[in-house]
Amino acid sequence: MTAHIKLGFVPTRRSVFSAPDALKYRDLTAKRLTELGVDFVDITDINDEGLLFADEDVQKIADKFRKEKVDGIILAHCNFGTEYVCARLAKELNLPVLLWGPLDERPLPDGRRLRDTQCGLFATGKVLRRFNVKFTYLTNCRLSDPVFERGIHDFEAVCNVVRTFRHIRILQMGPRPFDFWTTMCNEGELLEKFNIQLSPIPLSELVAKPKVATVAALAHAMKNLVDKYGCNAGAIQCWTALQGELGIMPCAANAILNDMGIPVVCETDIHGAITALLAEAAVMNRSRGFFADWTVRHPDNPNGELLQHCGPWPFSVAKEKPELTCPIAFPDEGSLSAEAKSGNKL
Repeated sequence: MTAHIKLGFVPTRRSVFSAPDALKYRDLTAKRLTELGVDFVDITDINDEGLLFADEDVQKIADKFRKEKVDGIILAHCNFGTEYVCARLAKELNLPVLLWGPLDERPLPDGRRLRDTQCGLFATGKVLRRFNVKFTYLTNCRLSDPVFERGIHDFEAVCNVVRTFRHIRILQMGPRPFDFWTTMCNEGELLEKFNIQLSPIPLSELVAKPKVATVAALAHAMKNLVDKYGCNAGAIQCWTALQGELGIMPCAANAILNDMGIPVVCETDIHGAITALLAEAAVMNRSRGFFADWTVRHPDNPNGELLQHCGPWPFSVAKEKPELTCPIAFPDEGSLSAEAKSGNKL
């Protein structure tokens, strides 16, 4: 299901530049966001102008945006903007920030300039860096430019990635296989630095449920445990203890959950599970990712690579109906075999 993002719309002005022009672009920008299907929260009730320029309004806006549960904010510089109140608001909210302003027109015949938007964007960007606030800069452009539409939708994806990253809990089904030192991770560091939580369970808790050597039963048991521990992804010790218990590989069961939007990766690769969640968030969860190894370079095409794994990919990425097979290195069934759909050539 496509992710839904709500943005906080913060048009800003500065007193020495044209207030009427700022109001004009405030309304034009809101109109364009509506045309693009963006769900946003306005600040028209904060003051008479619906613009941020006074320090006294920062907390009011922050409180409103928290109540509305916005996922990111757009600092729309409708003229030069007031850089320090923009930075204070961004610091207070700790959300993704989009910095943008409409392209300036030519100066008036007498030399006066109405907005100086580009200069204001540079000023706010510098102050945001002083406040240690990360931000996305969208090219100073017209509302009708394709770059504006693309930039807004890209920023929605950024907000979705950040929101996903801040709410990661991974079901760890068994320790990593001994031979796979590349998939080791530091659980304490993930929690302390990023609030990424692991829910480790022994394989015995997983196999206690199915006791039926079928892919469907294993997938059902995995889903129950994901729900029980409140997880949004999983990583499993896919070999070799599980085959001794059930006589099947878990790869196709992983694929079933992957197609449901719950990434489950192989070899207890916790970092891989995190990456899978973020990759899908970056496309607004509209499509499923696939977890693969880079195996061999194409012998003739310098830009070609063979991507292969034991078949944990979601069915939706397959070109044809997948077959239930044995992986290259093992005699047990439970792996999927299929060619992936073709994509755009680079």
